[in-house]
Amino acid sequence: YATSEKFTNNYIQAVKSGKAKEFKNLYRNVDLLLVDDVQFMGGKDGTQEEFFHTFNELQQNDKQIVLTSDRPPKSIPAIESRLISRFESGMVADVGKPDIETKIAILERKAIEKGCPLDQEMLTYIADHVQNNIRELEGALIKVIASHQFKGLTPTIKSVKEILSDYVSNIQTKSITPKDVIEAAAKFYNTTYKDLIGKSRKKELVWPRQIAIYIIRKDIGTSYPGIGNELGGRDHTTAMHSYNKIHREVTELGNEKIKQELASVRQLFNSFY
Repeated sequence: YATSEKFTNNYIQAVKSGKAKEFKNLYRNVDLLLVDDVQFMGGKDGTQEEFFHTFNELQQNDKQIVLTSDRPPKSIPAIESRLISRFESGMVADVGKPDIETKIAILERKAIEKGCPLDQEMLTYIADHVQNNIRELEGALIKVIASHQFKGLTPTIKSVKEILSDYVSNIQTKSITPKDVIEAAAKFYNTTYKDLIGKSRKKELVWPRQIAIYIIRKDIGTSYPGIGNELGGRDHTTAMHSYNKIHREVTELGNEKIKQELASVRQLFNSFY
């Protein structure tokens, strides 16, 4: 296992010290290579060149390669096309946000690992109020644990709420709005916010609208009438039809192209903050 940063640092050190053979042995003599945050290889030509050859050798030897990124392969900037094609040669899956039970399980395990177990009420409070991603979830947990350990106190639900009051407030002020989603969809599909909320039913506008509707409903939970209002006063049945259409493509038909488009739009609106 390595982050892309660690892979890059190891590569640079190997070049400087003349230990290329040791570097290759480290990353190529494995049964499974897991590299986290490969998007950070963007723009690093030397790293990409070495990773390309590492990938090829492992693949030729029938070894497993697992890569993670915060966006689909085609949306990673400054990555060579030959690497993109290799990233896409395997299964590309959008993990999505964890449900509340998964978040609680992650928090519980991390708290025990750090020697500060928390009860279910505290874990549920943290999981409920930190909703963006696992890194923010772990950041909130570390803040809680560090504060209690520094003061030598036993955690209570009251103290957890007090410690996270500013943290939760800051996260909540960054909550994504339906307008954010519509603007992100407009940007991704090379159109404008004004066009998407307008009356035109051109094909090049209908699809971005449907994608926006699906994300607004799925990620924010806005009602169908509310979604219709956000999109220029459309009828709630239009919003419902659009959501059901995309939902079927993603869940029943497993349409990977649409999954990647959804992930790209989500990446765009998350970048607004």
